[in-house]
Parts: sequence; structure tokens; C-alpha cells
Amino acid sequence: MDHTDHVNLLRPASLDKGGSWADLGAGSGAFTLALREVLGAATTIHAVDKDKSSLEQLKRSYQARFGSLENLQTQVGDFSRSINLPPLDGILAANSLHYFKDRVKVLEHIKTFLKPNGKLIVIEYNVDSGNPWVPYPFTLQTFGKLAKEAGYSDPLLLATHPSSFLREFYSALTTKADQ
Repeated sequence: MDHTDHVNLLRPASLDKGGSWADLGAGSGAFTLALREVLGAATTIHAVDKDKSSLEQLKRSYQARFGSLENLQTQVGDFSRSINLPPLDGILAANSLHYFKDRVKVLEHIKTFLKPNGKLIVIEYNVDSGNPWVPYPFTLQTFGKLAKEAGYSDPLLLATHPSSFLREFYSALTTKADQ
């Protein structure tokens, strides 16, 4: 997948520009860059990852693509635990939830970072069985069950993209349901 593919997984969400978003499990920033392109320069993006060197690479890529690090905040941390984030308009979790066996617990935790009616975009492999590198992927159907149990609205499928690794990726949008 390339940058255009990443953007195409996000663009159908028709998100409002600006505000404050987080990319949880941002890694070296492939989806952070796509999120910035979709949401515009006025959006503050908080990129969170456990790997400091990946976040340093993200900053270099962001600077090269957009000419500035303005409105990019990076934080080394585990988003499944306590981290310091402001109330967010939205969260992107791209290929980051499949590392957790108890995804409902993680979804409930990250929901606490969202403002009322805050959005969550999940990008995931569309399979329910994993491997050593992707231990707990989940289909869109399974995500619907997880989201409901964790207090989100029914997810809306945004887009799919083929994967040579595990069938396909999907992107889905849900919102914080319990106010």
C-alpha cells in the first residue's frame, strides 16, 4: 500500500477539517500522514507509539511531506494504558488493535479520550484468525460486536483494500455512543 491507498481508506469518512485527533499505534506514520492530508493543516494530530525511533521517523516524513511539524504532537507510550491526551474529536487506530486479545477493554479505554460524539476510525485486516505477527485481527462483522459492547455506535464501512498478507484491509467509522 502507498500513501494514496492510505488516504483512500480515510477519505470516505467525510471528516470535518480541524480539531484534535490521535493516531494510536502510529508507528512510522503512514496513516498519520494520510490523516493530516484528509483533515488539513489546522488539525492537531497526537501520534502515540511505544517505539521512539518510529516516532522520530514519523516526524521526518511529516516534515518532508508538509514542510512543518506544526500541529503534530508525538508521545512515546502504550495507548492501552494511561497516557496524557486532551479531549479528542477523533481517534485513528490503524492496524493497532489486533495486538490486544481483550479488544473490548482497549476500546472502552480509548473511548475515554473522546469528546461526546467523538469518532473512531479503525483500519484492520478483514479476518478473524491471525498469526504470530497479527495475533488478533477482526472482521468488520466482529468489529460491530466489539464496538457495541464497548459503547460505540454500529460501525460504518468506509473502504476496503486488498492485502497480500491477510486477504484485505477495511476501514470503518464509529462514534462514541454513551454520553
